[in-house]
Amino acid sequence: MDRAAVFDIDGTLVDTNHLHVVTWWEAFRQAGHRVSMHAVHRSVGLSSADLVARLLGDEHDEHDEHDEHDEELEARLSAAHKALYGQYYDRLPPLRDAGRLLRHLHHDGWKVVLATSASGPELSALRRAIDADDAITAMAGADDVEQGKPAPEPVEHALELAGVPAERAVFVGDTVWDMQAGRRAGVRCLGVLSGGIPRHALREAGAEAVYDDVADLLARLKDSPLA
Repeated sequence: MDRAAVFDIDGTLVDTNHLHVVTWWEAFRQAGHRVSMHAVHRSVGLSSADLVARLLGDEHDEHDEHDEHDEELEARLSAAHKALYGQYYDRLPPLRDAGRLLRHLHHDGWKVVLATSASGPELSALRRAIDADDAITAMAGADDVEQGKPAPEPVEHALELAGVPAERAVFVGDTVWDMQAGRRAGVRCLGVLSGGIPRHALREAGAEAVYDDVADLLARLKDSPLA
């Protein structure tokens, strides 16, 4: 029976989390909103709408419902972030052994699927950075789902694309949102520290095991749920 290895991208396969922190921080600054980089870091991995709502919680709470002002603000902040982050598209750094791990799993019979909050040109740039399209079966991006992580929909959609049930899948990610999404989708979850989130936070969110990065996971693959 087929089995699926589902991977987050940012902070898991490509070393981009801190680029997102800086560019989101600058997008908020340009719009006249002061947020801490620490708060932005802990929000990376959410959809743009959820990230904005989380970081501007007090302001959003002033409205009884999500109104047109909120949507306009989210659109402006998201566009600014995309423009700032887009300056790095041609030099996004893959994490060590990211491509090797995907190819190894593909060779071992796993269906490798990516589940990410990225879309469009950003997603294309990330795929170029990983440089392992020959090992990737399918990809679930932000445009393919209604709700991003920590909702289970991105992982569930990835499993649908692979044609694999949850009990035959493992999800690898670097944020608590990844772990929560995977747990809610009913898959085994592995965490990596390369996104900058502490080991205990990943464990508490549902990680069965935590590795330094995907290179560490590859080196210890025989003793992992991906064996």
